[in-house]
Amino acid sequence: MSVTLYVPKDAAALALGADKVAATLAAEIEARGLDARIVRNGSRGMHWLEPLVEVATETGRIAYGPVKASDVASLLDAGLLTGSAHALCLGPTDEIPFLKRQTRLTFARCGVIDPLSLDDYRAHGGLKGLENAVSLPPAEIVQQVTDSGLRGRGGAGFPTGIKWKTVMEAAGPQKYIVCNADEGDSGTFADRMIMEGDPFVLIEGMAIAGIATGATRGYVYTRSEYPHAIAAMRAAVGIARAAGMLGPSVLGSGKAFDMEIRVGAGAYVCGEETSLLNSLEGKRGVVRAKPPLPALQGFLGRPTVVNNVISLASVPIIMDRGAAYYRDFGMGRSRGTIPIQIAGNVKHGGLYETAFGLTLGEIIDDIAGGTATGRPVKAVQVGGPLGAYFPRALFDTPFDYEAFAARDGLIGHAGITVFDDSADMLKQARFAMEFCAVESCGKCTPCRIGSTRGVETADRIARGIEPEKNKALLADLCNTMKFGSLCALGGFTPYPVMSAMTHFPDDFAPAPVREAAE
Repeated sequence: MSVTLYVPKDAAALALGADKVAATLAAEIEARGLDARIVRNGSRGMHWLEPLVEVATETGRIAYGPVKASDVASLLDAGLLTGSAHALCLGPTDEIPFLKRQTRLTFARCGVIDPLSLDDYRAHGGLKGLENAVSLPPAEIVQQVTDSGLRGRGGAGFPTGIKWKTVMEAAGPQKYIVCNADEGDSGTFADRMIMEGDPFVLIEGMAIAGIATGATRGYVYTRSEYPHAIAAMRAAVGIARAAGMLGPSVLGSGKAFDMEIRVGAGAYVCGEETSLLNSLEGKRGVVRAKPPLPALQGFLGRPTVVNNVISLASVPIIMDRGAAYYRDFGMGRSRGTIPIQIAGNVKHGGLYETAFGLTLGEIIDDIAGGTATGRPVKAVQVGGPLGAYFPRALFDTPFDYEAFAARDGLIGHAGITVFDDSADMLKQARFAMEFCAVESCGKCTPCRIGSTRGVETADRIARGIEPEKNKALLADLCNTMKFGSLCALGGFTPYPVMSAMTHFPDDFAPAPVREAAE
């Protein structure tokens, strides 16, 4: 009986040599005349263990990692095909503590299946949500999504069901579903992992959204820096279309929905929905003033749902298991699960899907294992480059939209970047302003000019020039940007700047003047 081996094709694993491992493994299997096949799966999200090689045994999958090409011969000698002991053996994959403690709903299949096998997808519960949806009236689908408590996972946290209801009720000769897969936040990779590791779940979520709102066309807008995700999505769309999952009659229902993949040039501001729509229309990626809302006048001026990858990929499980099942996870108004992406100076970086409610301290100290350098954690930035810096004093904050907002923070796309005590928070505040200046679309003055003045002001503080006056000026600039900017790029840049000033005042104090040596 042929043995199945799994070697990830996820971009993070590829960056660490997974292709070389797979090629060496294939050559060794052929040379030894072994009966085994290699499946290129997605990542399990444990990046410090990549490339993670798994073998399917009668008792379940056994993991080995991190594997280098030079380890392959010794692994096969030790009995890799039977899951035998080796220095790199991690035991049953599902028993690895980082994985075992997760609640994987959206990422249930990621790293488990062959990403481009529709049979694999079906065998692991795929398409059940869409099968249920095509038999329901649109209003009932929208009600299920509303009742589930699902909120936008791209950053704003807006209730998904309300957005869908607006588009469903809007009049228009053509409606659209646009998936925001631009994922520009540093230290985030959940969207990419889904597109590379389980693309059919995103296609299924978009098809359900289309049927629910009366939209017959869909677009995934992603960035040119994601070549592997683009290739996986394009291949998956072709397979789905051939299987009747997309097209003039979705699963034979008589309801039409089709979609395609569009690639942007990687402008950060195109993660903002109206800039994205402009780019998708072939225009310059600049922010549109609201109203009108995209739900009423979006792509080409037609009613449009714009949802993040994780929002759409969470819909199939809601339509499969029911709104109540999904809503049972989480806390307060933050329902369901959230894929937390742990990055930066951290021992165990990767993706951790869990119900809302874990504290920041549990995530950093317990799950992520503290810093990679072994030095104390100084700050944690949650929500990408526009997120606030939280000191250890705020590590009791639960992972919840409202709890973070109450402490002048934001969850954003749930990226967490860890810094040890060597970080200079004045430099980090300056970087936030510089990032905004570089990435600004230039449409509104507070963002375009405010960020440039912010960099200059931070530099004056660093040189000890009228520090108190310039700190007050920096705070004033932040206030203007927060309330005067057209979109979240200028509006959220004050979060990292003000949190750095508030929680790490010592880093903004003038450097002590050293006395000249006598």
